[in-house]
Amino acid sequence: MTSKQRSYLKGLAMNIDSVFQVGKASLTPELTQGLEEVLETRELIKVTVLKNCLDDPREIAQVVAERTHSEVVQVIGKKFVLYRESKTKKKIELPKEAKGKKE
Repeated sequence: MTSKQRSYLKGLAMNIDSVFQVGKASLTPELTQGLEEVLETRELIKVTVLKNCLDDPREIAQVVAERTHSEVVQVIGKKFVLYRESKTKKKIELPKEAKGKKE
């Protein structure tokens, strides 16, 4: 993912609410499965890590991204944003990569 694409997704993520919360149990198989399903329908999701979760939000975001084959767009405080292109319901059109950039 290019920085331009990441920036575009950050802009879109500003207007969405968290759809999941990671709590004291941290990452459970059920949570991972739920995130997988929501990523397929929405493509871009925001997740909140609650205060009672002792794990680092950056580490949680990385693990979730690996398990769901998605990309971490950003981590801010106790929230992180994930993106994965939908196989069936593509909604978000990412900016194209610039070829042969002029300086």
